[in-house]
Amino acid sequence: MGFALPAAMGARFARPNDEIWVVAGDGGFQMTAAELTTCAQEGLKVNIAIINNGYLGMVRQWQEFFYNRRYVATPLRSPDFVLLAQAHGLTGLRVTRREEIPDAVARARAEPGTVVVEFRVEQEDSVYPMVPANTDLRDMIRRPAFAEEDD
Repeated sequence: MGFALPAAMGARFARPNDEIWVVAGDGGFQMTAAELTTCAQEGLKVNIAIINNGYLGMVRQWQEFFYNRRYVATPLRSPDFVLLAQAHGLTGLRVTRREEIPDAVARARAEPGTVVVEFRVEQEDSVYPMVPANTDLRDMIRRPAFAEEDD
């Protein structure tokens, strides 16, 4: 958390011909968002996918699962990531529906410079598997199987 963008910038210098993507939550991205200035200044091509659920997601998930949804210090106020990219002279895109994903990814790949793509997602969507504290891997929590709804 808070390392994806600087790591991707290093990967860009190490692998100048490879496609480089950052995948970060909104909280993790904000920890290093100032590096957009470096991306713009150095003319780096890095695609940034921000998974924006409006929370510090990993901590929120623990609070949901183990603390009865008592969310403390996890709701997150974020800037407008599209405008933030544009303020740096970069391309910013926002995805709010699944059907927009292919076009946004294609556009990000086609742009010559850094592109920030904000993916707005459900606030309480969770990441699996999850291993509770003080347990073994065999006790991991897996994604629940969703029952098929009858028509």
